[in-house]
Amino acid sequence: MTEEQALRVRDAMIAEPRALPASATAQEAGEVLTPAEVRAVYIVGDEGELLGVVTRKTLVARVVAQGRDPSAVHVAEIAEPPHYTIDADTPLDEGFRFIEEEDAERVPVVDGGRLVGVVSRAVLQRRLAEDEEPAAEDP
Repeated sequence: MTEEQALRVRDAMIAEPRALPASATAQEAGEVLTPAEVRAVYIVGDEGELLGVVTRKTLVARVVAQGRDPSAVHVAEIAEPPHYTIDADTPLDEGFRFIEEEDAERVPVVDGGRLVGVVSRAVLQRRLAEDEEPAAEDP
């Protein structure tokens, strides 16, 4: 595979991850986070730029434990900056190395600062395994 044909993170990401505008409330974030499989909701600005991340832990620590009204707290106030991001055009193998080095499970994918997806360690690992050439058999 030539460099131009090499798979990029964008080829393995989940496009359009769960995102809310900065003006959304903590209550709305809680509704998005209710299903067990949803671990985080990304907070984006007017131009789709990634502003932060809200998790169940964030809601408990910054809203519930402080006795704040979830319908009156905007997610922009409580969102945590993302620990990491990865560019959509990063080669898959580099993306996997980055996720391994940072010991991350999921990383938001950005293109020019805009949130375009999320990629997981498991998906990258699977895609890389699919693209490996079969080993030559010994005679």
